[in-house]
Amino acid sequence: MYKITFLVFFLFSQIIFSQEVIINELYFRNPGVNDKQFIELKTEEPGVLLDGYVMVLFNGSNSGGNSSYNALSLDGFVTDFNGLFVLGGPEMELSPNVVIPTNFFQIGVDAVGIYKTSIENFPDQTLATTENLVDVLVYGANQNDGQLLPQLLDFQPGIIRNTDLNKSVQRSVDNLNEWFVAEPTPRQLNDGSGIVPVLIDINPSTTIVDEGDSFTIDFELSSPAIEDLTINFTLTSNTFGEGNYSGSTSVTILEGDVFGSTTISIVDDDIDDGDKFINLAVQPLGDPYFLVSNFIEIIVVDNDFTVAEWGEPTQPTYDKVQPTTPVGYYEPLDGKSGEELRQTLQNIIAEEGVVRTHTYADVFDILKLVDQSPSNSNQVWLMYREESSPKYLFQQGSSGTGFWNREHVYPRSRGGFNSIKEDDIATGINEWWLSNSDSLRHANSDVHGLRATDANENSSRGNKHFGTVSTTNSYAGPTGTLGSFKGDAARAIFYLTVRYNNLSVVNGFPENNDENRGQLGDLETLLLWHSQDQPDDFEMNRNNIIYNWQKNRNPFIDYPELVDYIWGDKQGEVWNMPLSVNQPEVQEISIYPNPASNYLSFSGLSVPSKVEFYSMTGKKVLERKVENNNQMSLDLNPGVYLLRILSESKSITKKLIVK
Repeated sequence: MYKITFLVFFLFSQIIFSQEVIINELYFRNPGVNDKQFIELKTEEPGVLLDGYVMVLFNGSNSGGNSSYNALSLDGFVTDFNGLFVLGGPEMELSPNVVIPTNFFQIGVDAVGIYKTSIENFPDQTLATTENLVDVLVYGANQNDGQLLPQLLDFQPGIIRNTDLNKSVQRSVDNLNEWFVAEPTPRQLNDGSGIVPVLIDINPSTTIVDEGDSFTIDFELSSPAIEDLTINFTLTSNTFGEGNYSGSTSVTILEGDVFGSTTISIVDDDIDDGDKFINLAVQPLGDPYFLVSNFIEIIVVDNDFTVAEWGEPTQPTYDKVQPTTPVGYYEPLDGKSGEELRQTLQNIIAEEGVVRTHTYADVFDILKLVDQSPSNSNQVWLMYREESSPKYLFQQGSSGTGFWNREHVYPRSRGGFNSIKEDDIATGINEWWLSNSDSLRHANSDVHGLRATDANENSSRGNKHFGTVSTTNSYAGPTGTLGSFKGDAARAIFYLTVRYNNLSVVNGFPENNDENRGQLGDLETLLLWHSQDQPDDFEMNRNNIIYNWQKNRNPFIDYPELVDYIWGDKQGEVWNMPLSVNQPEVQEISIYPNPASNYLSFSGLSVPSKVEFYSMTGKKVLERKVENNNQMSLDLNPGVYLLRILSESKSITKKLIVK
């Protein structure tokens, strides 16, 4: 049974006595993501302590087996002045007594039961039972599963069905065995009787505020205050507290008035601690006041972001980020060819007992690091759209508009790797599992194969193959972009097909079926993209950071020429390790432009030096002398080269791309 922590924000001082509790209303399915679900419980008298009661949810699907999937102890909860108690989703209005997670109630046929017993009697997968049952509701939309639930729970009305997303299931006041479907009436008696609450509406002037700016928070009552009302609230998050703002967090609405306001100023500090969500949470209020909503989120935008030395993929640089490859990491490849070369490569990047994988939920946090935008450290770079987006705008609901999410460059449905329940539990990126070449499921959270992308663009790509043009079965990216993602996508695919058994990259566009599971195209397109869009500093930085977490690298970023030896025109030829470009010392000599075409310039050379040009296979193709920082003409074919600059018995190596 998984545990959920609930935050109660209505406490009542007057407790009368404990009595039987019934289900009064259930709203289990709202338009869009189910973030407005709620269940309303009722006692005959107000202010009743619910100690000793347990709410149990049952899954009536064929896979659920009419057994429990969650249980919640009601100890410590109290009904209000109308005898009502509501548990509701984060977007529910009126604000519930207790906030429950989005999609808390399944949409059925399912059931919710109230028991007078201990929660320990309801571990997950407990078959529905009438033992200690106090009240129950069996509900659903159109599904045919769950036909046994009314019998197992002795629910005489049968299955109460509701197909209207805008209505709830409610209990008749006159006959407790009758139910009806109507407009939701949360925190109100179903016949409209009872004490009429005074509603408090909270309206911040903005929900996005920059450091150094101010915003107002208005509080408005639905009817005049019967006496002076003081409203206290907090503004907090894990990284935001009282030292980060100024202004009163207490507002008094005078007797007879309906309005109060306060101004909050955000401190402009010199710390780059990122954009952050803060919660505006009102402290408990007495009867008869209800909040329309509570726990409102305010986004504070940090203006202390940093800019990287290297460029965005649309304005790439190639000599700012050096690989952090461990000494000897690729040495086993030396002298290998053909299938032996490929197998040795897999032995390195899938080394059992060394290579790690993290949960799919934790990938969000890792992507914020590896896909951080070079132009703003508080943003991520979105691969296909070629634009930056705030890190906090990652998709959490069903709508992707304006949000980013995790893109599997090798689609999950084609690869046959999927997450399991434990993968979606965020454990923190310092926790991990060991992996190997047969751990295909781990491809689901392998960050080398995942990218931050616009959520809607991710949906447009779907599980299509990559192709030179976009069709119903192939994807070439959004129109009007520079294609800076193409080589990145190709190298991610090449990595995955070597890293994991049962994945391959093929020519053409095979259908998505069991026979073609583990096949992705189009190889010809990906080889072209790889040659046209060479690894840049953004990709190298990404490779370096991923190594810190997963303990493996993408070799096709470190040595792009390897692609030709596995899939290209050098298949079967012997691989000889080229010169190393791993230089921990600070480089004071730089070359420009890079990429270059007809000439190359140097800075930082104080004496005449020799420059040697090597292909990525280690073959010397050109040697020149350069006087101090003079310009040098080039006559080289397009491609990637290593430059060895020798000066005063010292040498350094640079990577150069020739267009």
